[in-house]
Amino acid sequence: MQNLFINIRKAEEKDIPVIMQIERLCFDMNRWKKENIIYEMKENPVANLWVIELSIDNEEGYRVVGFSDYWHTFDSATICQIAVHPYLQRKQLGSALMDEIYNDCYAKKVKNITLEVRVSNEKAINFYKKHGFKIETIKPRYYDNGEDAYYMILKVT
Repeated sequence: MQNLFINIRKAEEKDIPVIMQIERLCFDMNRWKKENIIYEMKENPVANLWVIELSIDNEEGYRVVGFSDYWHTFDSATICQIAVHPYLQRKQLGSALMDEIYNDCYAKKVKNITLEVRVSNEKAINFYKKHGFKIETIKPRYYDNGEDAYYMILKVT
């Protein structure tokens, strides 16, 4: 029987190509460009850009299979993105990233974690609800194509 090892760490410049690949596979619209990822990684003082990587029996090293980005400002946080390679979705990797975000926010004494999600994105809405997020309100025409967003919130402390 093989053992699966999971590691979550701060994203590094070497991760940019795989982050972009996962981005292309997971998001139809509003994809980040390389410049956006570099900005989040190197310049944005409130950004927390992490990757989740897997290894089987530690034989071939770790491979990045997902990422998350959230902003921490004072006593609140905003999730910008969570994405896992489509082939590995529904394997608890997104939940591992969410748990890491929650634990980091708890340690930083964050009171609320917020996010916006397309009202049509039922898969993401259900994921966030599973993790305790509640729909607070609707933001009309939030996205470039005019689609509304749910503003969701999770109370941390």
